[in-house]
Amino acid sequence: MTLDTKSKMASFRLAFEAEHARREADRIAREDAERAQQEADHQRATQLYETLISDSDFLVEKGLVVELTRYSVNIDHKDFRLRAYFEAGEINVTAADKRTATLPSAAPRKQQVVTSSHDALVVLAQFLADEIH
Repeated sequence: MTLDTKSKMASFRLAFEAEHARREADRIAREDAERAQQEADHQRATQLYETLISDSDFLVEKGLVVELTRYSVNIDHKDFRLRAYFEAGEINVTAADKRTATLPSAAPRKQQVVTSSHDALVVLAQFLADEIH
């Protein structure tokens, strides 16, 4: 093996190690971005939840129970369920009718995707108005 061949092998090793390090850095950046997005989604879900529970008299008057999970806010009533699910910067707002459902987790009848907690609040209010005549 000549000196030139050894030099090329070392260059190949360095190129491989550089590529491997670049891929690892990309993976870490993707994981960090995903974690930051999940934290933002949870923060927005918490913000919506706190807004909803701030008027406990209204919730009791309408027979509503509000629950927060990691990425969703659920509003339960004996006859229907409203839900705002936060994922990847979007909020999927749904309404499901429990009266016609055969399972406790009724399939959504209505669905709308929004991008802000305020818009989710408005859509939840619209869905609630549809359900409570």
